[in-house]
Amino acid sequence: MPAAPDVPPAETSAGADALEARIGELRAAVRRAIANGDRQAARVLRSELRRAEEAWDEAVLGSGPGEDVRRPLVPVRDQVHQALTLLGVPAAPKLIGSVYAAFFPGEVSGTRLTSLRRDEERSFRTAPYARPYYLCPALTADLLAPARGLLTVSTWPQAQRIVGPLSARADFLSAAVRVAEQAGRGPDDSGVQRLLWRFAANIPGATAGTVGTVDPAVLAEAAQAELDVHVEADRHQRERAAERAQAQLDDAGRLFGSRLHALRRTGNGSGNGPDGENKR
Repeated sequence: MPAAPDVPPAETSAGADALEARIGELRAAVRRAIANGDRQAARVLRSELRRAEEAWDEAVLGSGPGEDVRRPLVPVRDQVHQALTLLGVPAAPKLIGSVYAAFFPGEVSGTRLTSLRRDEERSFRTAPYARPYYLCPALTADLLAPARGLLTVSTWPQAQRIVGPLSARADFLSAAVRVAEQAGRGPDDSGVQRLLWRFAANIPGATAGTVGTVDPAVLAEAAQAELDVHVEADRHQRERAAERAQAQLDDAGRLFGSRLHALRRTGNGSGNGPDGENKR
């Protein structure tokens, strides 16, 4: 088995750029080990990679006064990725945190999300596609500019990462369906019920019985019924904007938005409520 690359202790205090390069090297080494069928080496390399990623988290995101410095079991960007993958639509940090807390162990640190998107863009521009995915903003359908407060995953199709006039409601309903389906597959607890109620309270026909208690199947059915009304028109708007993005923007622009348009933009165009949820 090939020896795993060492991660010197001094790397913890190294600059973010050096850590980015180190992470890229380790990811490539993991892929080579897997391709060669050496799973033991891959596990060792993955452990080293996790240490480097944690060092990057500390160097870039740090910890605020009074913040619990104990590291989460999963790096914050992976936490956000897991929540967004479950939702399948652009989402605000508050919703991302609520979904993660309901379905995964631990909590997403809100203080660390503030600079995460900016750091993701800097990482991509420094070493494009060095990571398997990036967390990036949704883009507005009109200006192809970053939609303030909405995160997506770079591996999603372009149209899925764009928000148009109907997207706020359509995405809210889509997220409700996916959350309800996930809730139906697992144990029912207070955290999941609180999340379900936040969706159900804004969807006609989704609440039944005791206030604060939601049947996931009823929520999914009600959300899907209304989603069917909006989904085709919303998809058409997003796909047209996605075609423009492919024609007008470079790789970085298609992920993080047009810088020129971002300067001209005065609003977020997302239609989100003040708490980060897509209101009806």
